[in-house]
Amino acid sequence: MTRLMLGRTLERICKAVLLLCLVHFLIMMILYFDVYSQRFDIFSRFNGRNFSRTHHYYYNLSRPNGTFASYLATGDHFLPSARPETNITPTAKSLPPCPEVPPGLVGRLLIEFSSAMTLERVQKENPNVTEGGKYTPPDCRAKQKVAIIIPFRHRDHHLKYWLHYLHPILRRQKIDYGIYIINQLGEDTFNRAKLLNIGYTEALKDAEYDCFIFSDVDLIPMDDRNLYHCYDQPRHFAIAMDKFGFRLPYAGYFGGVSGLSRNQFLKINGFPNEYWGWGGEDDDIYNRITLNGMKVSRPDVRIGRYRMIKHERDKHNEPNPQRFNKIQNTKVTMKRDGINSLQYRLVQVTKYPLYTNVSVEIGKPPPRPPRG
Repeated sequence: MTRLMLGRTLERICKAVLLLCLVHFLIMMILYFDVYSQRFDIFSRFNGRNFSRTHHYYYNLSRPNGTFASYLATGDHFLPSARPETNITPTAKSLPPCPEVPPGLVGRLLIEFSSAMTLERVQKENPNVTEGGKYTPPDCRAKQKVAIIIPFRHRDHHLKYWLHYLHPILRRQKIDYGIYIINQLGEDTFNRAKLLNIGYTEALKDAEYDCFIFSDVDLIPMDDRNLYHCYDQPRHFAIAMDKFGFRLPYAGYFGGVSGLSRNQFLKINGFPNEYWGWGGEDDDIYNRITLNGMKVSRPDVRIGRYRMIKHERDKHNEPNPQRFNKIQNTKVTMKRDGINSLQYRLVQVTKYPLYTNVSVEIGKPPPRPPRG
């Protein structure tokens, strides 16, 4: 009798465990489809109209480009190039303008970081990218010339994945672009916003850019319809990161990936140079934008999704305890702290096949005032 009762008890426990496993499996599948929104249509990969050998196997080919128009907000307008016609080569003048909705976009992408990645592999995948990480569409004339600025230190592993995903995305978006890695030398406190100011300055020494995209190296867009252009208002691209549950953490958030035209950047006096350590500078930038009568534009939440490469917080990038006080004083400080007060020492500029590396020394943070 005791053995019979014990057997029934074990049977019930096993059934309960199996039920829990089934529920867990269903929840994971729901989350998986919510993140990647994929339809597994095996046969579409072999359809000549949907598949090309030029597509990487990570791409989700099931999302048609024709749905893009429904994702554009009614107030979104691309800015025309500010470059005079005299700066455009005769060959480029003969080309038609690039379409606002490039025909080669594939939509949602499957982003993963488990596969081994090397710069040699990325270079083979992007033979049309020229020295310094530059690309110009061969079949149309881009509306803007875009500099992509990445603040950087000790993130070589992340950079390989960023280049692996972003170069193909940018080429499909028909963007005339150059990539600039702004490398802070030394082990003093990191200063993201100051590096972005340096990137703006150094990129303009290299080419006549009229649009600037500022991106963290650990953020990868999950949809190539999130076009890396500049708009008639400052643009916040990374509005739905996986680390925030694919939601905007708060209304004034402007971190991760953003874009400003040259005129917009100068209107806010660039970015603050006095935010040493982690946090606060993106809120200061948001304040500068609104205080100068502009509004932040954002893509539809369905295409503004990003995956972050997981990592521990960098050494010498601890949270800045003064950031909250500084954010409250943006109106006072933005006229004297920005691109007009930028100071740094340029150490070396190296043009690699996939990007331009700009190594700089930016100094040290001022001594913190004593407490009390």
